[in-house]
Amino acid sequence: MKQGVYIYFIGTAGSGKSTLTSTMHSWFNLHGLDSVIVNLDPGAENLPYKPDVDIRDWISLREVMEEYRLGPNGAQIACADMLALNTDDVKKSIESFKSDYILVDTPGQLELFVFREAGKYTVKFLSPEYSVICYLIDPALARSPSGFVSQLLLSVNTNFRLGQPHVNVLTKSDLLSDDDRMIIKKWSYDPDELYGAVVHEQPSVYREMSEHIVRLLRDLGGYTNLIFTSKEDLIGMDDIYTHVQMLFSGGEDTSKD
Repeated sequence: MKQGVYIYFIGTAGSGKSTLTSTMHSWFNLHGLDSVIVNLDPGAENLPYKPDVDIRDWISLREVMEEYRLGPNGAQIACADMLALNTDDVKKSIESFKSDYILVDTPGQLELFVFREAGKYTVKFLSPEYSVICYLIDPALARSPSGFVSQLLLSVNTNFRLGQPHVNVLTKSDLLSDDDRMIIKKWSYDPDELYGAVVHEQPSVYREMSEHIVRLLRDLGGYTNLIFTSKEDLIGMDDIYTHVQMLFSGGEDTSKD
């Protein structure tokens, strides 16, 4: 059976996971590449795409709230754990498409997928050998040195928890100025540049913590190439594709054009 590559879009709430999933799917279609979209958020509303496989066919946030008399937060946690109970059906549904690329849109709240055992189990069950994590960095949080550091720390935590190849993706890059993009790019490639920017922030406990975290990330190798993306003109989609190809196809381009 053909083995598809699973691309997981993971990030904090509002970082643009659903939008990037939809944009990547459009890019694949434009280049004659076969891909399907999987929605793993049982509480998702008004998605910018029509999912090919939808966890809401098996788990409903509203029904869980009513049946177990839970509030939204408690129900989301319960749904996150229920995900593991439905992975067999989800996998069979995905494999029925026999697609080359599976684009997985994860729950809006990062902790529901990354820090619950069900998320790690799901990734391992669906495809332990052909999965890559695209960790989304929100530009609103990346403008300041300490904010960028906090995003990198979450990315490293995600990689530690899920244990899969990953790449950092800066979403909505069109919202940043040219100067902001240039500065963030320097920070992403050179931890010394980032450290220098952090130490020039206003003295605070937060700044001191950020200094230590930068040193830790440098020692742990918490840096990956930062890909700048935007739904405008499909910016960065080719870079994500190239990264995936380097991981699983030795850099060989399998596009049809």
